[in-house]
Amino acid sequence: MKANEGLRYRLGVASRAVAAIIGGYALAAAATAFMALTLPMARADAVLTATLLSFTVYVCAVVWVFAARDALRAWLGIGIPALLLGMGVMALRSTA
Repeated sequence: MKANEGLRYRLGVASRAVAAIIGGYALAAAATAFMALTLPMARADAVLTATLLSFTVYVCAVVWVFAARDALRAWLGIGIPALLLGMGVMALRSTA
């Protein structure tokens, strides 16, 4: 019984690590693209500002993943906003 609990714990931590690394990157990239398209400033300034803010988004995503109650909530908390931002980017790109 103890070995099964240890394996489950390790898989949960591994899942959170993958969510933090890959999911956090996806969320930061989607947020960067969305902000670059929506910030009300010159295009170059909007891209620079969005890129600088993406570091904050990534750090917040990593903190969220390890603060979530379980791995499923961590994945949902990263995946849903990344999906919504990605859809927003696609909608903005199709209208431009």
